[in-house]
Amino acid sequence: MKKELSQNYNISLLDDAITYKKLKFNFRKNKEQDHTELLDQSAEKFRYEECKDVYWNPEKFSLLYGTPLWDNSSASERILLNQLYWVAYYSQIISAEIATIYFNQTAAAGLYGIEDFRTVCETLDFESMQERAHISAFKKISEDVEFALFGKRIFSFSMRPYYYETMIFQKTNILKRFWKRLQLQSYGLLSSGNAFIACQYLTVRGLRTLNGKIIQHQLSQFYSDMSPELQKTAPAPSAVSYFHFMDESYHFNSSNIIGTDILKLLKAPKAFERSIAKLGIQGTLKDHSNFSTMVNGIFWYDPATFQAAYDVMRSKVFNFSHKDAINMLEQCFCKENEGIHLGFKTHQTALESYKSYLAGIDYLDEDIRLGGKMKETSIEKYLSQNSLEFQRFKKKAA
Repeated sequence: MKKELSQNYNISLLDDAITYKKLKFNFRKNKEQDHTELLDQSAEKFRYEECKDVYWNPEKFSLLYGTPLWDNSSASERILLNQLYWVAYYSQIISAEIATIYFNQTAAAGLYGIEDFRTVCETLDFESMQERAHISAFKKISEDVEFALFGKRIFSFSMRPYYYETMIFQKTNILKRFWKRLQLQSYGLLSSGNAFIACQYLTVRGLRTLNGKIIQHQLSQFYSDMSPELQKTAPAPSAVSYFHFMDESYHFNSSNIIGTDILKLLKAPKAFERSIAKLGIQGTLKDHSNFSTMVNGIFWYDPATFQAAYDVMRSKVFNFSHKDAINMLEQCFCKENEGIHLGFKTHQTALESYKSYLAGIDYLDEDIRLGGKMKETSIEKYLSQNSLEFQRFKKKAA
């Protein structure tokens, strides 16, 4: 006979044996295969001089791949662009994981009052520990590389609070940043006291990681496809990419279990809860409405990267003159090229996967399920906005 529940929520995770079993299995396998120690070891032994002459990723995952800069680069310069892709990509992942750590904890707090939800909370606690290891490894390697090459930060950044813009290259200003901060802080407060919003955060987390899962799988294959002997001497960043993806595979599973299966155990959301859920998903679709030629697979607002690209070209590594760097910026970002088409293709692949993910969420409006702001993205719009912003950058840099 079922015991009487003296709680605010008349449910138990044990009411759904299949979901409970899935969650327990995923949590157990993640702990058994935890890559934290291997990540720490790889980051600790990283020495840029020891792997500066080799690729760290598959070739197509290189900074400004497919653009005139890539086409006109020497073999050694292409290796550098490949390594800088790693630095730029995982600098963005650091920003995302800082926010993830905080919202994992607020989501867990929002579920404390539900019977038998200990496994959910422990899953999120364990994943937060792993995220801290990921951040530490990415940060050490990225900063070491940028110090060796440039003597300053280009893509990396000092540690910062969770409520900063998640996208490190975003179309923003001081007022937008302040409003975003208020939104994120409010969301954290709401998710810590409401089971539906707590679970729905994992729905948002799953959506945000869909494209990352696709890209990171390909990055991880650079290491996993090596023979065991070659893996022993593989570049440390390549190994970190693999170890990170292995952890994140379990994180993606838990996002789906908590944000989809467990969410269905709760009562139908009230109007206010639905509105908060819609805002969270709309915000993600808006954040991901850009595509990047600079770093294919990241949803950066490329005009915000012009200074970074200019600094790379003007550095002692490429040694462009001011005039040549400005001309190359225009050719890469404002004139149609293969790199732009590749970035747009990745964006459209992400859009289709997002639409599939959102299709079964009945509290969303049709416009959101069809991709929201993401469906408005086009190469024509990209070229137009870049050309306008390039003229402003050109005047400023003169």
